Amino acid sequence: MSPYASCGLVDFLGLEPTDEPDGFRGRCHAGIPGQAYGGQVVAQALAAAGRTVDPDRPAHSLHGYFLRAVKPGRSVVYRVERLRDGRRYSSRRVTASQNGAVVFTLSASFKTPEKDEPERRPPMPVVPPPEEVPDAFEFWARHDPERHREAGHAQVVSMRVVPPPPGPPAGGSGGNGQDVWFRTHRPLADDPLLHLCALTYLSDLTLGSTSALDFEDLYPLRQGPSEAVLASLDHAVWFHRPFRADEWLLFTQRSTSAGDGRGFNTGEFWTRDGTLIASVAQETALRRRPPR
Repeated sequence: MSPYASCGLVDFLGLEPTDEPDGFRGRCHAGIPGQAYGGQVVAQALAAAGRTVDPDRPAHSLHGYFLRAVKPGRSVVYRVERLRDGRRYSSRRVTASQNGAVVFTLSASFKTPEKDEPERRPPMPVVPPPEEVPDAFEFWARHDPERHREAGHAQVVSMRVVPPPPGPPAGGSGGNGQDVWFRTHRPLADDPLLHLCALTYLSDLTLGSTSALDFEDLYPLRQGPSEAVLASLDHAVWFHRPFRADEWLLFTQRSTSAGDGRGFNTGEFWTRDGTLIASVAQETALRRRPPR
């Protein structure tokens, strides 16, 4: 049985207050052996920042930098600085530390919603609905049950990877691309901050791997060891419109550049009815393992 069998995503986002003002403590599960999952670190940092802001002022953007590897299972302390509370916007800076060393920094901005303003958004890409797409984690559980069982995110998230169409890569000439449906396993409470943190958690699950699609399949579908060494360098999310992370969301992703040991990746999240709800960007350390 998985050590996370009884967990939900809410458990992975949970924080407890420290003795310091605006201080919080959390723990993260592994993303790769010996290293915590970066998306959980970002999501917990956003949760910490959000606890110091009026609940009626949701986050609209975040920018984070990974400075050191985070060890799974060990305490991570998040310290929030209240930089500004204006008439419509609030700004926060979060410093995450483990064993006294800074491992991650986050800047987040929160905004009072404005109604009756003009809107513009592009049409959603045409892809098969999630019901017509294979379950990536079911496939992973069959061909690599041990890794699947130890993967915390696979126990709390549903993932459906849209098969790529025949022809050139989805990212266009010189790029990679992929489309993935996500949702949380369990329903989430009607708390906007919780859904923002849940999407932040989801946004790091596959985006970095888009850089390596030139030479290997996405990890749940890959049989055999990875040829890539990947690590998130930074991560940014812009939240455009309200949504629920416990309903299916399409994450369209592409990697337009790779070189100098780095891959650049961007993506958009869409609701099933075609509403653009968030945009994501990430730079990833990318190196190909030498032949054995």
